[in-house]
Amino acid sequence: MTAKPLLHTLNRSLLAAGTATALALAAAGPAWAQAQTTASAASTEYRLGAGDIVRISVYQNPDLTLETRVSESGVVSYPLLGSIKIGGLAPAQAEKVISDGLKNGNFVKQPQVTVLVIQVRGNQVSVLGQVNRPGRFPIEVAEMRLSDMLANAGGIAGAGAEVVTVVGTRNGQPFRAEVDLPKVFTSGGRGDDLIVQNGDVIWVDRAPMVYIYGEVQRPGPMRLERGMTLMQTLATGGGLTQRGTEKGIRVHRKDASGKVQVVQLAMDESLRDGDVVYVKESLF
Repeated sequence: MTAKPLLHTLNRSLLAAGTATALALAAAGPAWAQAQTTASAASTEYRLGAGDIVRISVYQNPDLTLETRVSESGVVSYPLLGSIKIGGLAPAQAEKVISDGLKNGNFVKQPQVTVLVIQVRGNQVSVLGQVNRPGRFPIEVAEMRLSDMLANAGGIAGAGAEVVTVVGTRNGQPFRAEVDLPKVFTSGGRGDDLIVQNGDVIWVDRAPMVYIYGEVQRPGPMRLERGMTLMQTLATGGGLTQRGTEKGIRVHRKDASGKVQVVQLAMDESLRDGDVVYVKESLF
């Protein structure tokens, strides 16, 4: 056979193989897509944790119904099968483990097992600080986010800051992040809404404060809003009294060493957390 016919035959073989592969992929497309969807759903399903209360039941086998607690090692003791490790598994995966055990042990021919989470105790997050209901809250669904946990805690209290701190562990290493909550709700800010994990602690500090006294209408402490200027602070305090003077305004501010310094700011300059604004009385 000459080179040209040989090359032609080879091209035809490759084309046929490619066509067969394409047809096979097209035929398997719906099944492959369904498998991918199932795998994705399994990866986001809730995982059983130590302390969780579960109810295990087998269809038409009431004697095999059991309500039990997942041990610290992730194990439950189940009739006929003994100790079974289900900690870290999704409920559907735990159902398969128990079903396979009953089937392979010839206890039940076609077991239909259901694992229902009664109480979530193994996967919890602590929410502390300036929230309306501080405490420990369960991670009820997979990929639960920071905003979900803050909502469970009743939201941030009036004295709470806009920046929230999250501490915990990731991949066995200490983890700490500061999240600017207003940014979470802007366009494209969803990625800043952290996915919380078991053992995380969410801390909401108090909001920054400034203090104003002297010749102002409403002296006292006030919340320092982001970027708040000296003029805005005075306006929040009701403005100066008839005896007050802008020339006599002084700001007492701590430096890095903690020493208080007296500074004079322009009206459009921003204040800092802890600043004390004093308005003197006019002498004329």
